[in-house]
Amino acid sequence: MKKISPDKLKTLGKTVIETEQAALLALIKHIDNKFVDACDIILECNGRTVVTGMGKSGHIANKIAATLASTGTPSFFVHPGEASHGDLGMITPDDVVVALSNSGETDEIVALLPVIKRLNTPLIALTGNPESTLAKTSNINIDVSVKKEACPLGLAPTSSTTAALAMGDALAIALLEARGFNEGDFALSHPGGTLGRRLLLRVEDMMHTGEDIPKVNETATLSEALAEMSKKGLGVTMIVNNNETILGIFTDGDLRRALDSGVDFKNCHIKNVMTKNSRHISPESLAASALALMETHRINALAVVDEKNKLIGMLNMHDLLRARVI
Repeated sequence: MKKISPDKLKTLGKTVIETEQAALLALIKHIDNKFVDACDIILECNGRTVVTGMGKSGHIANKIAATLASTGTPSFFVHPGEASHGDLGMITPDDVVVALSNSGETDEIVALLPVIKRLNTPLIALTGNPESTLAKTSNINIDVSVKKEACPLGLAPTSSTTAALAMGDALAIALLEARGFNEGDFALSHPGGTLGRRLLLRVEDMMHTGEDIPKVNETATLSEALAEMSKKGLGVTMIVNNNETILGIFTDGDLRRALDSGVDFKNCHIKNVMTKNSRHISPESLAASALALMETHRINALAVVDEKNKLIGMLNMHDLLRARVI
């Protein structure tokens, strides 16, 4: 094995990045009317966007399909080799096919073209050769040609696959904006991740309700309030009037201050030592909003109120931790 110096290895790595960077910059000029037409075809599609490619282009096609699907464009990948052995049945006239081939002459894809045409399924090609069979057969050909591969042998697909991937991302994001796809839509397709939980989980999904809410009437003594705090285990208790409207909150911090002032626990009324104007949130709010409110005001619990400011629930930092919102 030939030994290469660390400096040489770094130089080779930088050269690859620079070569691929140049390829991406050159790709900008191909965001043209053909790109717009391709977007229009996909937007008008009543079916799904079927992405295909062979070899390294297949790996890129698979990723493009996944990106489209997660950003509002129903999509899936079909392996061209498997397509000619039955998987072509997945494609319908209502779909759009996006085919990737740097040469535009990939045998497995060229073999599918007559059937795609017979189905009258729109075909969008991403090729590096606008004079190729795939480019000329397609309804729209987007030029993703590169000046040179980053591979010094000029053999391994490097710059060309990077360019194809970037063009796929460009299509996906343009379509995302055109569809008005928003954070909530994104969360629906990513419910298992942290982002999905932050965008889907609401306060009402995790708040304590009914008998689990720590609360006392304004006429309660400090001793009674402490008993309620201990019983409910949230480290706070809310103070309400007879209509269940919030008047204040009593926390561990308020307890320390009461101890320092030497109050009579049995005779002191809670309304005299509570914190007024406590923070609260609506049940429809996102759990992420509750977290932001707690962090901003450095508090560990929030009251949940309805539109009339009546207490209907409680939420604390431990609830957010259990739900993995944090």
